[in-house]
Amino acid sequence: MSDLAGGFRYLLAGQRWVLGHGRWLGFGLLPGLVSLVLYAGALIGLGFGADDFVAWVTPFADDWSSPWLAVFRGFLTALVFGLGLFLAVITFTAVTLLIGQPFYESLSEEVDRGEGGEVPESGLSLWRELWISARDSLRLLGRVLLYGVLLFALGFIPVIGQTVVPAIGFCVSGYFLTQELTSVALMRRRVELPGQLALLRSRRMLALGFGVPLVLAFIVPLVAVFLMPGAVAGATLMVRDLTADPEPDSGATPGTDAGEGGRAQGFGPPPEGYGPPATAYGAQAAGYGRPAGGTTGGVDSGFKG
Repeated sequence: MSDLAGGFRYLLAGQRWVLGHGRWLGFGLLPGLVSLVLYAGALIGLGFGADDFVAWVTPFADDWSSPWLAVFRGFLTALVFGLGLFLAVITFTAVTLLIGQPFYESLSEEVDRGEGGEVPESGLSLWRELWISARDSLRLLGRVLLYGVLLFALGFIPVIGQTVVPAIGFCVSGYFLTQELTSVALMRRRVELPGQLALLRSRRMLALGFGVPLVLAFIVPLVAVFLMPGAVAGATLMVRDLTADPEPDSGATPGTDAGEGGRAQGFGPPPEGYGPPATAYGAQAAGYGRPAGGTTGGVDSGFKG
């Protein structure tokens, strides 16, 4: 439960950071506004066309008597729209991050700079970063679709399909939403998708505490746009702590120093096996000046200039 609360505190810390740096809040709103227009149009179209789609895929029910026909197709229409909303929540962040890659990377760098210490840089061109981001988003979308189809099928189970399944759906959405947001800071540390997923698997409750409240908030129109800059900032704060190298002489743990950038307190040390980026991920040598040779821990650094 401490990790669950810790994830939520990271989210709040990120929102406080952007509110304290108003220029970066406005800077980070632009990609979200573009994505909002695109997704609003898609969801409106789905809302008007879902019932026709359900009628098209269920011709065997045309001769059913009332009220069973209306109940059956109404239930399926709700499931189709719910699945569309589920995919929209998951892919909204990926599309927004793709559109706003330069914006959010600059914001993430500014958070690192304000918190002190090194400011990691991937050393990749913008087009290379966009390619990696798009590729990883498609990989994640494949995983999400598998979960979505499974949850869609489980939705037919009476009672459980209307209670437990939606709750699981929010957890799945929150977990992958956290992955998308932390990828901005982790890519600058030259950690590819396998390493990103391994890191979050080691702190699942932390990821859920960060992502699930965002998923719930994103259901409200316009909220996603205004929370995105703070979500990127909070995810950067989380990555800083999870990949930090604790100082043995100080007795402190990462996340307990408030710092001048308003860093949240009390998140605890990084999980065992996730030390500094140079040693745990085999991703980049100290100072982030050059890639480290080889790999460690089974994580492929994978970035080629």
